[in-house]
Amino acid sequence: MLDKDLTRDKERLIKRLKNIGYLTSKSVEDALRRVPREDFLPDYLRKDAYRDTPLPIGHGQTISAPHMCVIMCEGLQLEKGMRVLEVGAGSGYHAALCAELVYTPHDPQAGHVYTIEIVTELIDFARRNLERAGYSDRVTLIHGDGGKGLPEYAPFDRILVAAAAPKIPPPLIEQLANDGIMLIPVGSHGFYQELMMVIKDSEGQTTYKRWGGVAFVPLTGEYGH
Repeated sequence: MLDKDLTRDKERLIKRLKNIGYLTSKSVEDALRRVPREDFLPDYLRKDAYRDTPLPIGHGQTISAPHMCVIMCEGLQLEKGMRVLEVGAGSGYHAALCAELVYTPHDPQAGHVYTIEIVTELIDFARRNLERAGYSDRVTLIHGDGGKGLPEYAPFDRILVAAAAPKIPPPLIEQLANDGIMLIPVGSHGFYQELMMVIKDSEGQTTYKRWGGVAFVPLTGEYGH
């Protein structure tokens, strides 16, 4: 019965996110439908997979609420073939959503997601989840300080940061490709920040847009709190 309940709950969530206006594109809707959020949660929380709320994944970290994942995926305008950097792998769920949007099987120019996580204890958890759900071929998981980015794989067409920084880390701006977009929560250590969009034009000039209040766990490391 759990699988039937989860399918029902997922469809209800999708309908609600569409009615609210967060979920607007078919590509993001399809990704949300295909990625099993329950496979990215501790076993005792599987039944709550499609509640629209953050859920604990241990070690002081959370999996973002589905509506926030949708807002970020829609805002990033992800397309097939893009190279994506995610800062804050967490359980691996958001990276899997992004992979659905950028990866094309059997395509030499297939997109790829690089996700970096600083919490050592979450690396094995995220890796197991990505493997179980079938995303290990299109998501590269790396243990490290996400504020420094991954210069060896840069530039990135899109960057998403799933933890709040006191200010936007300069390495991430540097590693954003021309015509690229980054979304990052910026603000205090507490659970209220502002989601910022960084847009780099074809000449490498950056502009910034405010996307409203959000609540994320704090970024740690050299450029964190």
